[in-house]
Amino acid sequence: METFGVDAQSWKVFFTLFKLAEMGANRRTVKVSTEYLAEKLGLSQQTASRHLIQLEKKGWITRIITPEGCLIKTTDSGNTELRKLYSSLQAVFEAAYPISVTLEGVLFTGLGEGAYYITRDSYRKQFIEKIGFDPYPGTLNLKLATDYDRKTRDELESYPAIEIQGFTNETRTFGPVKCYPAIINNKIKGAVVTAIRSHYDSSVMEVIAPYYLRSKLKLKDGHKVKIEILTLP
Repeated sequence: METFGVDAQSWKVFFTLFKLAEMGANRRTVKVSTEYLAEKLGLSQQTASRHLIQLEKKGWITRIITPEGCLIKTTDSGNTELRKLYSSLQAVFEAAYPISVTLEGVLFTGLGEGAYYITRDSYRKQFIEKIGFDPYPGTLNLKLATDYDRKTRDELESYPAIEIQGFTNETRTFGPVKCYPAIINNKIKGAVVTAIRSHYDSSVMEVIAPYYLRSKLKLKDGHKVKIEILTLP
């Protein structure tokens, strides 16, 4: 599925593209006066005219001005943007799971075992292969402070996860690990990890990333951190 990428500033212009498609401009050339379009949009005639100019500059419509009105048709590029929105809405309403969930936790210093486990070669190779990055040797430990966050964290267990296989070496057995792709503080891509063997209960979330997150995001114990967890298709 292609991602719908229209930003907030462009949304009003995109809405004009959508209304033109409603009038049939995605299938044929339509004749539309700026006065009529302005009424459909609930905007001034000047603003509607400006939207048409912007859509034409983006290459999303073709426009021929005549004395009776504009002859307008959406281009292949414009139709592609509309299909992206259609696909995104389908994913939201038809997916078995939410597209993403966001949790907030309070940063604390853990037991220091994260670095030991993350750097085990058999784990590390799978992280690189399956989640697409070589994790910094350690985990960011977050204590979930509210009932909402703890309940949402528990719901993760029913979501599809990236499975990191366990293994056995000459001294001990290492259990399997579940990974959920995540975005930390809306800036850094990483993953939430849940291990079968853990010294923490479900009120604690462990996060890995390709960077030392405390330094990268200027975090200290007691800081609140938001984690957006992305569900798998």
